[in-house]
Amino acid sequence: MTYHSGNQLIDPALLFEKVQLHEGMHVADFGCGKTGHIVFPAAQVVGERGVVYAVDILKDILEMIRKRAASEAMHNVAPVWADLERKKGVLIAEKTVDIIFMINVLFHFKDYRTTLEEAARILKPKARIVVVDWKKKLGMLGPDEKQMVRFGEIEEWARSTNFVIQEDCDIGPYHRCMILFRHD
Repeated sequence: MTYHSGNQLIDPALLFEKVQLHEGMHVADFGCGKTGHIVFPAAQVVGERGVVYAVDILKDILEMIRKRAASEAMHNVAPVWADLERKKGVLIAEKTVDIIFMINVLFHFKDYRTTLEEAARILKPKARIVVVDWKKKLGMLGPDEKQMVRFGEIEEWARSTNFVIQEDCDIGPYHRCMILFRHD
């Protein structure tokens, strides 16, 4: 079976380079989606000593990820059902994750705070949150303008917590990337 990776718009390798993803790391992809756009390339990078948590609220998507991981013998992929809008809605142990990816996820929520706090709860010290979301539509793809992520709110949240903005840049013509570094 052939899988469409989705990297025509967002290149995972570029994101991995920016956050220095390497062997042995523990990674979570919040809202992993059915393609595993981040999950499977990250699983190759972190290797057998690392783990990639494929986090989603849709159980059929998690089943697709589980089946693909099994068929490709990727034993370091762990599907996790979660409600990203609920406090303690992500069943991953606190302070165990090195990097959390949120790719095209936050535009679904009105309030980002709970999701960002969930990420902070499971992150280790000196860890990162990578937020990549739409900055403009591509035809029918992407949210309406009123649903676009308000990156200023993410920046305010970062300032009020133990995070600094490591990088704020465009990732292609349709997406913006903000990397938050936990400096405690």
